[in-house]
Amino acid sequence: MSSPAVVEPPRRRLSEKQAHTVHRLTAATVRELRRSGYDGLTVRNVARRAGVAPATAYTYFASKDHLITEVFWRRLHALPPPTFNGRATAPAARVRRVVADLARLVAEEPALAAACTTAMVATDPDVKHLRERIGGDIRRRLVTALGPGHDEAVLRALELALSGAMLQAGTGHLSYDDLPDEVGGVAELVVGRGR
Repeated sequence: MSSPAVVEPPRRRLSEKQAHTVHRLTAATVRELRRSGYDGLTVRNVARRAGVAPATAYTYFASKDHLITEVFWRRLHALPPPTFNGRATAPAARVRRVVADLARLVAEEPALAAACTTAMVATDPDVKHLRERIGGDIRRRLVTALGPGHDEAVLRALELALSGAMLQAGTGHLSYDDLPDEVGGVAELVVGRGR
């Protein structure tokens, strides 16, 4: 017996005013993280900084982890999809470029980078939903870099290498500037330099 397909409901549509409020909250989150760090950040403080009532902020964000993960998702979603001119560039070099784009999302915001490392592993269902979207977007970018006919085992190895490298960068054990070379090196190992 087969189970029915699970279809994800579309994300709630926001009016222009609601979208503006969410934008103010996400922008205020980055400013508040710079000032207070992850531990000092609260949805209430972000709401105050954004000029929004706390109750309004909580209608959009269930927790500070949800809010921080939304900031990362918005930055990732705004990143143009990778494009490559034909097959002239080796897959490992294309992976390196994709990782460089991802690293730049938070590299210049150390407080945001550290907060994302903690927030994105939260058990909050809203965070889980965003984490799945983020993972899907990153997977698509890596698939584009690998090109048609890629090996699923290679893709999985790169996903694991990237998530591990981002965790190390978020905890301060690796520089975000080093991410492209580190993951690019893994790409060279698993797909080869010139293939």
